[in-house]
Amino acid sequence: MGTTDIIVKLILIVVIFLISLVIAMYSTYAERKIAAFFQDRLGPSRAGPFGILQPVADGTKMFLKEEIIPANSSKFLFIVGPSLAIMTACIGSAVIPWGQTLQIGTYVLDLQVTDINVGILYIFGVVSLGVYGVMIGGWASNNKYSLLGAIRAASQNISYEIAMGLSIIALLMTTGTLSLKEIAAQQHGWHWNVVYQPLGFLIFIICAFAETNRSPFDLPECETELVGGYHTEYSSMKLGFYLFAEYINMFISSAVMATLYFGGYNFPFMHSLGLSSNWVTILGVIALFAKIFFFIFFFMWVRWTIPRFRYDQLMDLGWKTLIPLAIANIVLTGIVMTLLK
Repeated sequence: MGTTDIIVKLILIVVIFLISLVIAMYSTYAERKIAAFFQDRLGPSRAGPFGILQPVADGTKMFLKEEIIPANSSKFLFIVGPSLAIMTACIGSAVIPWGQTLQIGTYVLDLQVTDINVGILYIFGVVSLGVYGVMIGGWASNNKYSLLGAIRAASQNISYEIAMGLSIIALLMTTGTLSLKEIAAQQHGWHWNVVYQPLGFLIFIICAFAETNRSPFDLPECETELVGGYHTEYSSMKLGFYLFAEYINMFISSAVMATLYFGGYNFPFMHSLGLSSNWVTILGVIALFAKIFFFIFFFMWVRWTIPRFRYDQLMDLGWKTLIPLAIANIVLTGIVMTLLK
């Protein structure tokens, strides 16, 4: 890799990082507006036109608030927890193909930070690390509510990671690759994987709700029982990191679902429009982000529609329903593939 390639990759990393932060920031605004719409309210309306500057006001407040570290906490781990949470949330975007290639003069720009042949395993590794930020923060706070939230988060993530992994196995059987770039490239036209793996997608999206701690699976931060859960003792930007990490995880989860099951940057008739390859790539990026925004809206829609599960219901769904369904989906996929040979 030459110097130009390294500089271009660094620029791409910075751009994706900034896009992730902006989307996470304005997801808070969108969530409050969507909640207001469902509840026949206005939502944020004072900071700027239609309240559009509310996320900026909230971010400024987070930066300027007094930072409190409890006297009895484990101070080093208290700082490591939110740092690890935001770091693992951001690095998941490295293997997502955001589009095809752009031709800039003689240089060909690949809209993916890195294409590793085990991209899905990388995503799962990052997801597995993310729970450590929650666990460390909850334990280091030396608060019973925080500790309960951390324990819930650990058991919930372990339970639903199994079903999520099993749902992906059936997808790998049909695609024959672990590379997200190759999976996206295979889904040209209407050949989206959701058509061939509807049950796998259903299991995956349910597990995605649990992995991102979104309602109705927000047991780790259940306000009615745990006063906020694992981040009860946090304030200022440390609390902001935890909240930002949740919204970035939602953004990355939406991007992964769009790439694995809904064609990624592909859209119907993209190669029959008679446009140059650069314009097709740009339209593909727009199509991918449209799919991502739809999933983000769906995350928010579910939050303000479905009540929170009890903890025993959460575990029963993960172990007694989703895992058997995922195994049955693998067997069914194997049978269908054998018959079609």
